Amino acid sequence: MKSFNDYLNEIGEIGYVKEIRYSILYVAGLPTVKPSEIVLFESGEVGQVLSVDAEYAEVIIFSNSIIRVGTRVVRSNELYTLELSDELFERTIDPLGNDLWSKEAVVIHPKDKRYIDSVPSGITERKSISEAFETGVSLIDLIIPLGKGQRELVIGDRKTGKTIFLLQTIATQVRRGTICIYGAIAKRPMEIRRIEEYLKINKLISKCIIVATSSSDPSGLIFMTPYAAMTIAEYFRDQGKDVLVILDDLSRHAQFYREITLLARRFPGRDSYPGDVFYIHSRLLERAGKFRNGSITCLPVVEAIAGNISGYIQTNIMSMTDGHLFFDTDLFNQGMRPAVNSFLSVTRVGLQAQSEIVRDVSRKLTSFLVRLGQLQQLLHFGVEISPEVKNTLALGEKINEFFKQPYEKNIPLAASLYIVAILWSGKWKEKNVGNVRNEVDKILNRYVTDEAYRQRIERFIARFQKFDALILELQTIRSI
Repeated sequence: MKSFNDYLNEIGEIGYVKEIRYSILYVAGLPTVKPSEIVLFESGEVGQVLSVDAEYAEVIIFSNSIIRVGTRVVRSNELYTLELSDELFERTIDPLGNDLWSKEAVVIHPKDKRYIDSVPSGITERKSISEAFETGVSLIDLIIPLGKGQRELVIGDRKTGKTIFLLQTIATQVRRGTICIYGAIAKRPMEIRRIEEYLKINKLISKCIIVATSSSDPSGLIFMTPYAAMTIAEYFRDQGKDVLVILDDLSRHAQFYREITLLARRFPGRDSYPGDVFYIHSRLLERAGKFRNGSITCLPVVEAIAGNISGYIQTNIMSMTDGHLFFDTDLFNQGMRPAVNSFLSVTRVGLQAQSEIVRDVSRKLTSFLVRLGQLQQLLHFGVEISPEVKNTLALGEKINEFFKQPYEKNIPLAASLYIVAILWSGKWKEKNVGNVRNEVDKILNRYVTDEAYRQRIERFIARFQKFDALILELQTIRSI
C-alpha cells in the first residue's frame, strides 16, 4: 500500500476518529467513502469500512494498536485485495498477505491482485463433479467417498481427531499434485506451529499455503481469514489446477462475526448471531466447486458441543455443503481411529464421481455395517446365535479392525479395495484379529515399497466393475 500522505495528496479527503468501541471506529469527514473500502490511519494502521451513514463511516481496524479519538484517516479508493504469486508456497501468512511471524510482506513480485470477497462463479463456468477425491482414509474412501469440487463439512466435538484427518487428506492430495491451502481461523500459535511442523516433516510444505490468525488477533482480521484462503484457491484454480481448501473452523469464525456485529449495534437474532450469518458463510462456500478449468474442494470444519450437531451454525453449514463427516466422541473413546460415524455421515455427490466397483463396495459395506450393528444389539440380550451370525460377527470385527487406521498411514484406494475383498472372500477366515492386522500391514508395506506389486494390484482391481466378480476371482487364486 501507499503511505498516508500519498493517499491524502491523491484523493484530498481527510477524516477524524470521533468514537471508538473496541475494534469498531466511527470516522467523520470522508464524504465519498464507500462500504468495504480500505482506509489508512496516520499511525499506519489499516481498516475497512463496514457501513456508511450521513454522519459517520463505520470502520473495523485490522490491528490491536491503540487508536485515539482525533486520529486522522484517509481513503484509499481501494477494496481489500490480496497480492498473489507462487511465492506464497511454503509460507504461513495472515489475511493481509504478510508472514504470520515476521509480519513482512511475502509476495515481492505479484502475478495477480484480487478482491478477497469476489462473486462466486456462475453456473456456466461449472461442471458436474465427476472425479474421485481420495483422502487416504479407507473408511471414508470406501463408505463415504468424496469427489473433486465437493464441499464436505467436517463436524465433531473437540479432540475427536478432525485435524489429524485433515492432515492425512493433505498428505494424500499433495502426493497427487493438488495444491492445499489450510485456513486456520483463530487458532492458538502452538496449534499453527504444529500444523507447519507436520507439513515440513512429511515434505508436504512445497505444495501448501497456510493462511492463519491466532485467537489474540483483531476480530476483523480473523473474520477475513477464510475469504483470503478462498481467494488464493481461486488464483490457482484459474491456472487449471486442483485445489483443496480447509477452513478450520467456521464456528469460531461465526463467533467473531457475532462479536463484530454486536459491537456495531446490529440487531441480534437467534443465539445473538446477526441475521446475515447464513449469507456470509454461503457466499464463501459457493466459491468452491468443480469448474471448467480446475476445481476447489472445500472441507469446512465446525465444532459440535457434546455431540450435538443440530445447533444453529452447525445446521446452517450442513445445508450449504454436499454432505458431512461426523466425528463421534463415543467412537473415539472406544478406540476407533478415525472416529467417523458412518451412519450419521453423508456424501451427496461423492458416489457419482467414483468408479462402478467403488459404488458397489460402498453399498455392500453400508448394508453390512447396518446388519452388524443390529446383530451386536441382539447379543446384549444373550440370545443363541447361529454359525452364520457368528461368521458375520467375526467378519465385522476384522473389517472394523482394518478401518482402525493409524494417523501416520495413508492407504491408497486400490489397496483398500484389495484388502476388503480378501476379507470378504473368506481367505482370512481362520485368522484372528491380530493376525489379520499383521497381514494388512504386510500388504500395505509391500504396496508402498514394491512398484511391480502395486501395479499388479491396480491392474487386478481395474479388471472388475462388480464387487462380487472380484470376490469370485480372489477365491479361485492363491495370490497376486
